[in-house]
Amino acid sequence: MRGKGEIHRLRVGEQDAGQRLDQVLAARLSGFSRTYSRRIIDLGGVHVDGRRTCRCSLQVREGQGIEVHLDGLPLEPFSVTERHIVFQDRYLLAIDKPAGIDTQPTHARYKGTLYEALLRYLHDPFRPQCRPELGMVQRLDRNTSGIMVFSIHPQAHKPLTQAMAARDIEKIYWALVQGVPSQRCGEIRTLLARGRRNNLVKSVPQGGREALTHYRVLHAWEDAALLEVRIPTGRSHQIRAHLAELGHPLLGDAAYGGCASLGDFCVSRHMLHSLHLALRHPVTNAPLQLSAPLPQDMLALLQHLGMPPDNLFSFPPKEPESC
Repeated sequence: MRGKGEIHRLRVGEQDAGQRLDQVLAARLSGFSRTYSRRIIDLGGVHVDGRRTCRCSLQVREGQGIEVHLDGLPLEPFSVTERHIVFQDRYLLAIDKPAGIDTQPTHARYKGTLYEALLRYLHDPFRPQCRPELGMVQRLDRNTSGIMVFSIHPQAHKPLTQAMAARDIEKIYWALVQGVPSQRCGEIRTLLARGRRNNLVKSVPQGGREALTHYRVLHAWEDAALLEVRIPTGRSHQIRAHLAELGHPLLGDAAYGGCASLGDFCVSRHMLHSLHLALRHPVTNAPLQLSAPLPQDMLALLQHLGMPPDNLFSFPPKEPESC
């Protein structure tokens, strides 16, 4: 597995014209074998003249530009299985997303992203020409785990999107943060915008999008705390940015100032989990309570901090007490 965020660029020369794409990559790029090149092409990490191609046999032409994007993640594409499914009917699908999986296609990967994996899972082998219906109303960062809901029927697309836009879907996260907030619970309301230089999100006095974060401390230790976080809005990196600006970044969130270890315990990703969604079914109007248990890495860290697993949580989470 190569390093994160690598981009290789090359121009097809006269000597390469007419050759297969995988042959050219193996010949021109150091450390690229034919087998490795094929796997990167299959994942969707190779772009010719700005367009993604998954054809190893593509014959390249002189002057074409080739970009190879690598994300440093395992080459084996992620697949959705029954163990990831929390709820499914004709209209909705809720899954427990593992950490380390991109929700949407990236420059480095189409195959194995959650979106593509769901299309494969929903594919009807008896109707091979029919593309599955899949509506995405929420997104989780690559290293955020937990519950997500999708519409999988035309009747559900619009009402689910409207419910999310109207803030009628309650979203509850659990977060392990560095240090202990001075207040047991609080509210953070700012305008968030993404910086051009570092691509990180931060609060700005104007020109950003409104973001509202409610938090309460569930348990505190000397140098860390477990928070319940509720977000009526759903901006990119909202929880990560707001908690960092509070002075308590997520453990493992190096981009926003979080530490990579706690004592002798290595924290390999930011400790944020989408725990619970509460909503009305977009077609039947029945109330739905959808929850995903904490993943093993968060459980291990909580146990390292001294919290017994039996004392962790109950579903659905209790309503927050007034501060």
